[in-house]
Amino acid sequence: MSGRPMGGRPMSAGTTPLGPADASDPQAPPPPGAPRIAVIGGGPGGLYAAALLKRLDPARQVTVWERNAPDDTFGFGVVLSDETLGGIEHADPAVYAALQAEFVRWDDIDIVHRDRRHTSGGHGFAALGRRRLLEILHARCRDLGVRLRFRTEAPPAATLATAYDLVVAADGVHSLTRDAHADAFGPSITTHRCRYIWLAADFAFDAFRFEIAETEHGVMQLHGYPFSAAGSGASTVIVEMREEVWEAAGFDGLDERESTDRCAKIFTEALGGRPLRSNKSTWTNFRTVVNSRWSHGNTVLLGDAAHTAHFSIGSGTKLAVEDALALAACLQEQPDIPSALQAYETERRPVVESTQRAARASLEWFERLPDYLDQPPRQFAFNLLTRSRRVTHDNLRLRDADFTRSVEDEFGCPAGTPPMFTPFTLRGLTLRNRVVVSPMDMYSAVDGVPGDFHLVHLGARALGGAGLVMTEMVCVSERGRITPGCAGLYTAEQTAAWRRITDFAHTQAPGTAIGVQLGHSGRKGSTKLMWDGIDEPLPDGNWPLSAASPLPYKPGSQTPHALSRAGLTEIREQFAAAARRAAQAGFDLLELHCAHGYLLSGFLSPLTNHRTDAYGGPLPARLRYPLEVFDAVREVWPEGKPMTVRVSATDWAEGGTTAEDAVEIARAFAAHGADAIDVSTGQVVADERPAYGRSYQTPYADRIRNETGVPVLTVGAISSWDDVNSLLLAGRTDLCALARPHLYDPHWTLHAAAEQGYQGPGAPWPLQYRAGSRRPQAGRTDAPKPRLSLEN
Repeated sequence: MSGRPMGGRPMSAGTTPLGPADASDPQAPPPPGAPRIAVIGGGPGGLYAAALLKRLDPARQVTVWERNAPDDTFGFGVVLSDETLGGIEHADPAVYAALQAEFVRWDDIDIVHRDRRHTSGGHGFAALGRRRLLEILHARCRDLGVRLRFRTEAPPAATLATAYDLVVAADGVHSLTRDAHADAFGPSITTHRCRYIWLAADFAFDAFRFEIAETEHGVMQLHGYPFSAAGSGASTVIVEMREEVWEAAGFDGLDERESTDRCAKIFTEALGGRPLRSNKSTWTNFRTVVNSRWSHGNTVLLGDAAHTAHFSIGSGTKLAVEDALALAACLQEQPDIPSALQAYETERRPVVESTQRAARASLEWFERLPDYLDQPPRQFAFNLLTRSRRVTHDNLRLRDADFTRSVEDEFGCPAGTPPMFTPFTLRGLTLRNRVVVSPMDMYSAVDGVPGDFHLVHLGARALGGAGLVMTEMVCVSERGRITPGCAGLYTAEQTAAWRRITDFAHTQAPGTAIGVQLGHSGRKGSTKLMWDGIDEPLPDGNWPLSAASPLPYKPGSQTPHALSRAGLTEIREQFAAAARRAAQAGFDLLELHCAHGYLLSGFLSPLTNHRTDAYGGPLPARLRYPLEVFDAVREVWPEGKPMTVRVSATDWAEGGTTAEDAVEIARAFAAHGADAIDVSTGQVVADERPAYGRSYQTPYADRIRNETGVPVLTVGAISSWDDVNSLLLAGRTDLCALARPHLYDPHWTLHAAAEQGYQGPGAPWPLQYRAGSRRPQAGRTDAPKPRLSLEN
């Protein structure tokens, strides 16, 4: 049955009037052979899917099971975007018209912190009461002939799947369908660290309001927005706080009424002294739901059953409604149910994953809210607005130029100067802008000597306008190389070759700083060039490897020997000798590579350091050798020149370095004189599972910066100048390091200046290139969009 086409014929765009909600269950028998669809769950997603499926083919028998009464609802207001409303308008004008008559619209966001209120406009929101939304959808389902079974538990999905052509499981975050078929859907559920409660106020806020309360028990926050203009209006109020704050404040011992009254008292100023009300409101922790598959046979997950996104970036209802639209369209377009369900997931998954990445960034921002409280007031407001990375400096400037300019003024941007082109000082070195060409291994040296390729590669990027250009990892010994093509600083010939490159940069691109990254491969050495097989052992000519512990990087890799005390001393001195040569070579900055599973990183991670001597065990002991090397290098590196340290802030693997560890590692290096921490992640163990995404490593840099006060460089999938400006202005980083964008475009920084109309001292064009400084026309590629049209 699951492979049978859904059939049906397109309907005209004509609609029927919406009548009052109807909880009846029509009993008329379906026409013979009519497709049968079961919907589990009568929330907005399930109801909208039912209405669309029936509208597209009136012959279908569509039945919705909802265990609650028709007028039961939990929560208060629902926010939908203009994008989603456009999809509803095209798919079902009758529902759209009814929604339009109910929506409350507003443009402003208010952020209130330490008695200061900052307002940012131009955002555009639309909301209505959840109960009214359900009434509209009930009425539409009734008019179309959908069978509504209220106060009725649905039969198990497996039972329905034998009697119906399609089973739509829209049964929420606690989906019984998903749990019953966990082996097929592959759910992963993450419970987060804040407690929150949904409440309501009987007046309408005049903006989306965020208010911060610093209490004796800890930080609490209010998220509030209007959802009804009738009478004096009504607003949703969500109160949220960390679990430990919730317990310290005694909320774990209060009932629903007591909790509601207590929240009203804490946020009395925001509420104007008015009370809050509840509706079976309970404190809960948000749960992020992810499924490896969304369908099983002829059963498909929709809305919160398939995925959740934190309330701080929008409504889960929005995602569920978009799911319903895509599912209905795919069933209409595809020849059979399996093809339709695969097309539905293929279409929706990228959109949902993008939303979930943004949602996770937002919820983690609120979890770490105390870290930001001492930021300058406008920066704090900008940071909150851009927390999910969906709102950026550039589009916020378009929405509210005055607010954005006030943030730039507070940051110290001269008039007409984007944040990325403001200077930054590390020790005795002042960088003319905040852009760094990140270290990138080129595997093109001969016997460790950088040649013409390195001169052209690094010279081009120096001419390209970045404030700091970093070399690849330069190895401190022949046995410390990753591959035979890796560059070194262990001979006089290598030193002279590097001097040729720094002289070119300083002479032909005056004002550009050039830095060297020193490292030792550890257990990841003696491998092929990257394009011949990354991390694969050489077929011949191997050299012995050294590491913290005798653990091969991956199956088939060479097993290193654990360094003895003599070996530790020898390599420490090799680092110091390389630092002396780096000074002779004319580098402006030195970075110690303690990331990506190379030697020093191998000491830091508990996954790669199994030593039982003074250099293994708890984190302070694992730090001992990297700090000894740092001290030896700092001692010989010129006093006025800065040193940075690159770290892997997480191993992306269970039992490895954590974000909390990374903060302590950063503190330790700063205490020993590091001027900044270059925050990367992973590449420590071969079985890592990174959570890739746009600027995905930035939260780790952000945390180190705002918990320790140490300057940071952030790196990792930062691809646009808008991202750079946004991260800097929000106070999440001090410098942005970009790798692949500089491979794509050696003049990335100069082009970023041209595209922003900037011609100041932060990005001077070389005399020879000034004729090309005018911005060329360019296209743009947008992120995946939800389906917003439905042919019928």
